[in-house]
Amino acid sequence: MERSDGLIIVAPEYNHGYPGLLKHVLDTCLKEYIHKAVGLCGVSAGPFGGTRVVQNLLPVMRELGLMTIFYDLNFGSVQDLFDESGKLIDEATYIRRLERFMDELVWMATVLRFGRTSVSAGKKGETTINYHANKPCPEMVARMGMDAMDTVMKVGANSETGKVEASVEG
Repeated sequence: MERSDGLIIVAPEYNHGYPGLLKHVLDTCLKEYIHKAVGLCGVSAGPFGGTRVVQNLLPVMRELGLMTIFYDLNFGSVQDLFDESGKLIDEATYIRRLERFMDELVWMATVLRFGRTSVSAGKKGETTINYHANKPCPEMVARMGMDAMDTVMKVGANSETGKVEASVEG
């Protein structure tokens, strides 16, 4: 878990909630979860596709320090989703949902990795940059509109106005 930037939790809905064993497994890592991305996937034999298990996991994710992405995957009436050979029946719909889910998870994991390795909390009202951390990946630098790998973004509160300000150096 320490080396991962994110995770996907596939959880069956169990009496409108998550299985106790899942909670036990989640509780085995605590500090390793801080500021990491998580995508939730609910599975249910009923028509709602595990939406209640996802809903019940959201406060748990927050308490563990995991950052949930905006999209969830839901597989309702799971017993009817596959043919006799095990092939997904409505593949196009689920592939489209999975692509959106994975795009968001990769984006969130990339942003949070940059934050974990490059930004450290300073005193109240300021954020300092961890200059000894790894440099951001080239894709991140390109997204920021920069061309140098030693680009650093500073974020902090203006001591006079209290407004949050960002500046880019490099």
